[in-house]
Amino acid sequence: MTETPIRVMLVDDQELIRTGFRLVLLSEPGIAVVAEASDGHTALAELSRLESEGSGCDIVLMDVRMPGMNGIEATARVVEAHPDTRVLVLTTFDLDEYAAGAIHAGASGFLLKDARPTELVDAIRRVANGDATMAPSVTRRLLEQLRGSETAAVLSFAGVSGLGAAAPAAAQASAELEVLTERELEVLRLIAEGKNNGEIGSTLFLSESTVKTHVGRVLSKLQLRDRVHAVIFAKQHGL
Repeated sequence: MTETPIRVMLVDDQELIRTGFRLVLLSEPGIAVVAEASDGHTALAELSRLESEGSGCDIVLMDVRMPGMNGIEATARVVEAHPDTRVLVLTTFDLDEYAAGAIHAGASGFLLKDARPTELVDAIRRVANGDATMAPSVTRRLLEQLRGSETAAVLSFAGVSGLGAAAPAAAQASAELEVLTERELEVLRLIAEGKNNGEIGSTLFLSESTVKTHVGRVLSKLQLRDRVHAVIFAKQHGL
């Protein structure tokens, strides 16, 4: 029985870039480019069309800077209106702030525009399998931003402001983490450090399949979309 291919939409205002990505993906078994769009509005319309036809789309490869509706706003709308579709955002070295915004909007990861073809394909497959992918150079800066604003993030997450609210915010953060077992909390801490399942398994002396189970439980209990949002959650809660 033939497996259903990963259905990908390419969203970029530059036709040359869309063509390049399409040519790379055409040669990959198990991946099909099902639609293209030059801006956020067109992307949302194409997603609605695909769903009405009964096919849908698994991954949207989303550019950030586009005319009309940019990639961050489009990502938020895709996540809200099409929860089964995951967004992989394209960024460049000088657009890290956009990557952070896209992750908060619900993207499942981000990739540099100058990524090698193998990196592009690997990122698409990982996100389609429910994992997440982050370009290492941008990830480091994102985590530095999160660490630099941990206190503000916790206060913001709790919906309060002012120094006097630090205790209630900390209490809420602690209460949310109480749903995790000690092992799951260890796994969350290691996810926050950017470790993959193999590295977590080596650290905790667990098999990768066991780690995968723990990761799934962490995401489910905390109602997180994927590992990227687990990293953000962990940093917001001081882990």
